[in-house]
Amino acid sequence: MTTETLNIREMCDAFHVTPRTLRFYESKELLFPVREGQRRLFTKRDRARLKLILRGKRFGFSLEEIRQLLDLYHMNDGQEAQLSKTYKLAERHLSDMEAQKAELEEAISELKEQINWCADKLSQMSKEKTVAA
Repeated sequence: MTTETLNIREMCDAFHVTPRTLRFYESKELLFPVREGQRRLFTKRDRARLKLILRGKRFGFSLEEIRQLLDLYHMNDGQEAQLSKTYKLAERHLSDMEAQKAELEEAISELKEQINWCADKLSQMSKEKTVAA
């Protein structure tokens, strides 16, 4: 693996993504690999961008939000605009994730209650069959 550029297979192996994923991000103009004939060579910049894309997706950011954040990197403001927008989006997504977590915890609790109820009913039925026999 070279340090300057990576081919598509090396990128896939390094980031645990498929070639289709890389081509998709390229088609959405999130990655800009260098073309040598049919080969795609990914630069250090592409690797940094892919790392941010994957992190953003993990946090629930849309591809459009990720694109906007990546585009803000090139403004000449010391990344203030990018950091400010990232902060606002992150706060919103964290709030959404915490609400989803609360809903999931409630659903888990209800499901556990239902499982316990079913177990008790099955136990009662089994005892009734034993007594009847």
